[in-house]
Amino acid sequence: MTAPNPTLVRRPPRLGPRGRRWFDALLVAALLLPLLPLGFSLGLVAVGISLIEVGPLLWRRRHAVAVFWAVTAAHAMQVVLIDEPTLGQAAWPVAVYSVARRAPAPHGWAALAVSAVAALTASWDWSLGSPDPFLTLLSNALLLGAVAATGWALGTLGRTREAYVDALVERSERVEREAAQQVALAAADERARIAREMHDVVAHGLSVIVVQADGARYAARTDPDVAARTLETVASTGREALTEMRRMLGLLRAEDGDGSAPALRPQPGLADLDALVAEARTAGVTVDADLPDPAEVGDVPDGVALTAYRVVQEALTNVRKHAGPDVVVRVAVAVARQGRTRVVELRVEDDGRGAAAADDGHGLGLLGMRERVSVHGGTVEAGPRPGGGFAVSARIPA
Repeated sequence: MTAPNPTLVRRPPRLGPRGRRWFDALLVAALLLPLLPLGFSLGLVAVGISLIEVGPLLWRRRHAVAVFWAVTAAHAMQVVLIDEPTLGQAAWPVAVYSVARRAPAPHGWAALAVSAVAALTASWDWSLGSPDPFLTLLSNALLLGAVAATGWALGTLGRTREAYVDALVERSERVEREAAQQVALAAADERARIAREMHDVVAHGLSVIVVQADGARYAARTDPDVAARTLETVASTGREALTEMRRMLGLLRAEDGDGSAPALRPQPGLADLDALVAEARTAGVTVDADLPDPAEVGDVPDGVALTAYRVVQEALTNVRKHAGPDVVVRVAVAVARQGRTRVVELRVEDDGRGAAAADDGHGLGLLGMRERVSVHGGTVEAGPRPGGGFAVSARIPA
């Protein structure tokens, strides 16, 4: 068996839970690392506020909105207590990115609006003691706003991309499931077709062999020559059935054991009904056949011709199995025209025991007839005849 096809769209590589925890811890450590050499010069208040601003980033993935508001509160405290920037300012764009990346879009827009207000407030606070307050206010506001907007844009882009990739992966998996279902349905249809073919070949061949073998057994006592000829017919029928089975089983393999392609031959059709009738007569059944002229069946589609052949074959098989001795069978096949379409009409009827016979196992014969004919949009009727016997009739559009 071949391996299933890989997923059409693969997710990009992502960190696992442990990797994400380590990444956030290293990020917080990298933002706080400059405090070690600068801690004494910045003062205790600046160092404490920086720790409060950066520390919440450890939980930014699972609680992005809460972390953002915690960082916002710490920055508001910084504006009140200190009139200059601190190293903890770097936590702000990370918090904005986390909200835009992890939370729904409205939270991201709210974070962007708060960032604009915070940038103006911090810039105004830092410009109070500047020689050029307006220039300081403008430059700081633009810088802080641009940094916050960049974090928001990157987070929004990441969230949109993740949703897009998830949609592609989900669609790819759905397509794979649907393709697998189609393959399973096709395999089931193929198994049903093979079962019908095997039933037709085996049932037909064995029914002829059984009838001929019974005749040879009785003839062996009185007429050995008849028995010998009958056994030749049994052997010939058995060889034909085996050849047909080998042909069908060979189609299931890509190659035979020696690497050569399986031997193929044309499927039987309407032109082969003569041989089918002759075989039934050889088996001791009296058959009155009305078959179409070969010129009329030349342009009948191969599938329709094969279906008609199999229906007649199955009907004759059922006659030999169920109709009883000294039965007379009438086989009528014609290619008729109805308007612009042609129809293959066939009828096989006998005057034997008909419905009084025991049912054939699971009824695969009649079921196979109906399935074959329904594929071509035709109809099958099968049942007892008035006055005795059994009849099978079918109409197959050609």
